[in-house]
Amino acid sequence: MEPAISIRGLRKSFGGQIVLDGVDLEVDRGEIFALLGPNGAGKTTTIGVLTTLVAPDAGTAAVLGHDVALAPRDVVRRIAVTGQAAAVDELLTARENLAMFARLSGSSRRDARRRADELLDRFDLADAAARRVGAFSGGMRRRLDLALSFVTRPDVLFLDEPTTGLDTRSRRDLWRIIRELAATGTTVFLTTQYLEEADQLAERIAVLTAGRIAAIGAAAELKALVGSETVEVRDAAGAILASAASDGSVAGVRRALDELSPVEGTVEVRRPALDDVFLALTEPASPERTAA
Repeated sequence: MEPAISIRGLRKSFGGQIVLDGVDLEVDRGEIFALLGPNGAGKTTTIGVLTTLVAPDAGTAAVLGHDVALAPRDVVRRIAVTGQAAAVDELLTARENLAMFARLSGSSRRDARRRADELLDRFDLADAAARRVGAFSGGMRRRLDLALSFVTRPDVLFLDEPTTGLDTRSRRDLWRIIRELAATGTTVFLTTQYLEEADQLAERIAVLTAGRIAAIGAAAELKALVGSETVEVRDAAGAILASAASDGSVAGVRRALDELSPVEGTVEVRRPALDDVFLALTEPASPERTAA
């Protein structure tokens, strides 16, 4: 089956500054795919190209088989985008925002009202349907913004740092909604600054640094790039006194403990986290590595 997203040799510069420097990646249909990277790595520019808002300098990008440069209208008809800032009218109610967007998308008044009510239920906003958005919490605004993206039932949803600024509960609520959307067959392509978010949501993750993909794969594959388990000895305050690598086996842990002897303290066995991957791959001198 043709991938939902296909990028080959994508390049983009702004004012002489190279932002994307030969990006290659594919996203399967129905997949939740996360693009990680430090600020300025080119994450938002990548979404801009894929949503036809930014013209690439070189390379190709296709969404559901449609080239973003040659067939932008075909792309736009099949996608939705939720940016970093909520694109809602604060003077209108939640229902009015949704109905207005549906009308602008070509629905009749009756169909627009029906679709608005469907989305209010789906995104847990029915109780706040008649409230002005200006009185909403940050989490409610993001849910409404996401609901607006589904007025036209997109095949591919682009989320550019969707949970930035949200508290932990609101972030987890949004994660649940994103999983539910993907379960219905929608492909989700998201960028995020939260490593836990990518680890929790994405089936595959790409790390973008200096305009290039440094690694791509499932979270477990990326974690394997930075080594196996580490045996740590910590003091009463939790500070690391000493550490040694281990292969995760009982014998490996024993060898690590022998190496750490005679340091005394609390022993912990720590597995690599996405934080370790991110730091290892986004350092200026980090070599490029790719997971299968």
